[in-house]
Amino acid sequence: MTFTPNEIALLVIALLIGLLLGLILSGRGKYKRYWRDEQLAHAHAVKDRDARLADARERIAELERHSVPPRPAAMHGPAGSTHERDDFSRIRGITPQDEIALNQAGYHRYDQIAAIGAEQEAALETQLGLRRGVISREEWREQARLLDARQDQEHARLYEHRTTQA
Repeated sequence: MTFTPNEIALLVIALLIGLLLGLILSGRGKYKRYWRDEQLAHAHAVKDRDARLADARERIAELERHSVPPRPAAMHGPAGSTHERDDFSRIRGITPQDEIALNQAGYHRYDQIAAIGAEQEAALETQLGLRRGVISREEWREQARLLDARQDQEHARLYEHRTTQA
């Protein structure tokens, strides 16, 4: 039995169509499984994220319940009291972000700023992202000494009308 070229061409076409249909039909279930597995993994990831967010919110609420809010400068007690926070925003050159970072670093009162040494100054400038020497140029220690001694008028006279050079 011999085949003509037309018959050979038809056999090749039928073989190719059968091959394509076999590939298409054999992969359908596999890709459905992949899609379903991906959907389940995504749902688990969303649940895990939501659980972590809920835990973080609970921790923040707990920390806020236990933290002592800063008191306004006018309500501060005597200069030697140990559990209050001074208003560092009164010191020229300290931004609200710097004040937060200082509080996180353990600085809460003017006398602590006034007692900063050269090494602590360099470390604070690095931590706050300030250029080297800004604390000295802005005279944070001197301002803190005046404010700690409750010499508000002298501080205002010397520092409140000068421009910042940060």
